[in-house]
Amino acid sequence: MKIALACDHGALKLKKAVMNYLVKCGHECVDFGTYDENSCDYPDFALLAAEAVASGECDRGIVVCSSGIGVSIVANKVPGVRCAHCHDTYCAKYTRLHNDANMLAMGEKVVGVGLMEEIVSLFLNTEYEGGERHDRRIAKIKAIEEKYSK
Repeated sequence: MKIALACDHGALKLKKAVMNYLVKCGHECVDFGTYDENSCDYPDFALLAAEAVASGECDRGIVVCSSGIGVSIVANKVPGVRCAHCHDTYCAKYTRLHNDANMLAMGEKVVGVGLMEEIVSLFLNTEYEGGERHDRRIAKIKAIEEKYSK
């Protein structure tokens, strides 16, 4: 799977750990930055990763900042992206099963490396279960997105 990655200066260590884990698992990574610990603005990098997922350049995306909140807000502004802010395995699993989320957001100050690996594994290896009720809800999300993306 081809995964878009992005972070700000507050989560560079977590992004590197995510990338190492993904490579170990056989995934291809596209790193949209940032690449050092100099202060920067997370929207600049999260946007690039989200656009890569929305366009189909990447299959999924993982964005990280100190809390995971900012990058998730940015990613969800891009039409076609459903980014879930997850700090536990339950949410990582069910956002795939029920929401068909294509991006994951986490916070370096919240998630350690061991838990990150469990979250990422569930996010990448859980398939959308589909079904009328979940398809209906995703269609409603898409309709909202289309209404406000003019």
